[in-house]
Amino acid sequence: MSRYEAAVRAEAALGEGPAWDPATRRLLWLDILGMRVHTYDPSSGRRTVRTTEQHVGAAKPRAGGGLVLNLRDGVGLLDPDGTFRWLHHEPVPGRRANDAAVAPDGSLWAGTMRYDEARGGGTLSRLSGDGEVRVVLPDVTVSNGTGWSPDGRLMYYADTPTRRVDVFDHDDEGVRNRRTLVEIERGAGFPDGLTVDAQGCVWVALWDGGAVRRYTPSGELDRVIDLPTPRTTACAFGGPDLTDLYITTARTGLSRPHPLSGSVLVVPGAGEGLPQPAFEG
Repeated sequence: MSRYEAAVRAEAALGEGPAWDPATRRLLWLDILGMRVHTYDPSSGRRTVRTTEQHVGAAKPRAGGGLVLNLRDGVGLLDPDGTFRWLHHEPVPGRRANDAAVAPDGSLWAGTMRYDEARGGGTLSRLSGDGEVRVVLPDVTVSNGTGWSPDGRLMYYADTPTRRVDVFDHDDEGVRNRRTLVEIERGAGFPDGLTVDAQGCVWVALWDGGAVRRYTPSGELDRVIDLPTPRTTACAFGGPDLTDLYITTARTGLSRPHPLSGSVLVVPGAGEGLPQPAFEG
């Protein structure tokens, strides 16, 4: 069993979206409901926090510096000097942003969901650097983990209430041929955020499952990291050599949260991560 450590002790309501920024050698993570984007430097322990004006579902590095933010009312760009502007502004009453990921070509694949989690109320959309938007998956419920195989030919995706991690064929034209990679058994939690390692295996955080699981490209369960925090939300590889697995957690909805619920955990030397591209915008 892998041993976890507390990288950042916090009480985030809905800790989410870990992402390693190689340019700054810092971990990005956020509290969706707290409307905060955090950074953490593992070499110094230094932390920063920026408050957003809306619920924020994801924050990813941009190729030219700054961040791209998946926000309640659309996708925005934060410049290195702190200037903010909308890349795509599309407010929908009762809907907010959720997880997002940057594809191998530098586009942002941004998910949404309804606050009441109504079935089919969310989407997964592809945004290019110039703001062009294409809805890839309509009628999803809780758009969550998205990731690509090392060669970029497969895309993995979790619509959390389905209990499935699905896989698609992926190319320049988009995605097709959706099928199930794995279905999480009842009682083991729901698939939330995910990441793909250098061997093409899929690491999935389990909401209400208190664990991160690693599945092979054929869908076989290869490894389980048990955690004391029941609401495990997402995972990403970080550190200078991308071998440390960072895991975000939540405390929202828990009557008796674990003392580490809402913190960022880390499993040193967990595996071999893939370098993640920056957003092209």
